[in-house]
Amino acid sequence: MSDESGPRAIAFFDVDNTLLRGASLYHLGVGAWRMRFISLADILAFGWNQTRFLAVGEDGVNIARLRMRAMDIITGHTRDELVGLSHDIFDSRLIHRLWPETVAVAHAHLKAGREVWLVTATAQEVADVIAERLDLTGALGTKLATVDGIFTGQLVDGICHGSRKAVVARGLAEDRGIDLALCWAYSDSHNDIPLLELVGNPVAVNPDTTLRRYALARGWPIMHMKIAQIKAAHASKKR
Repeated sequence: MSDESGPRAIAFFDVDNTLLRGASLYHLGVGAWRMRFISLADILAFGWNQTRFLAVGEDGVNIARLRMRAMDIITGHTRDELVGLSHDIFDSRLIHRLWPETVAVAHAHLKAGREVWLVTATAQEVADVIAERLDLTGALGTKLATVDGIFTGQLVDGICHGSRKAVVARGLAEDRGIDLALCWAYSDSHNDIPLLELVGNPVAVNPDTTLRRYALARGWPIMHMKIAQIKAAHASKKR
């Protein structure tokens, strides 16, 4: 990737199993349990879904149900509480599960003068914290309704998932006057095919079975990462 600034462009990154290993909302659940927002039974259910997600991706997990349960965690709590919880889980859990290669690619886009935006089904506040802590441009996530600063359990415009990701990404590019043909998108899931097809440079990252077939048929680049790469990255930091 060139270090020289080129035409204005955006690189869009999915989060779960693309930027980090596993489901970010599971780790939100762990943090919520530690802060006594939810019960042990709730976190055990999250753990089971996380295990299946790591094994088979979105193909074998009811992700919509998992995400709705995660949203329920913060009903009745404030935005400040969610932001604080998000910083805590980033430091205690997410930072250890980042795919170093994907993060490096994101930073290479920034170095080349492009914007880098996360596009994820996780709550907007959680996505904002991840983007902030990784020094990315910003994030597009699921917006949660509030009344007097307290989450109501309702969503604004639904979950940022599947075709919805393409809608918000297109809106962002149009607002900035950026040609989507010059943009990139990275994802592991076939649910994000609308987002990947939206841009001129789609990349499949550790793709699920359906996305892998789709990417191969269209000649899209495929990135492969292994858990050993995460362990090696953190081992080098400890030296």
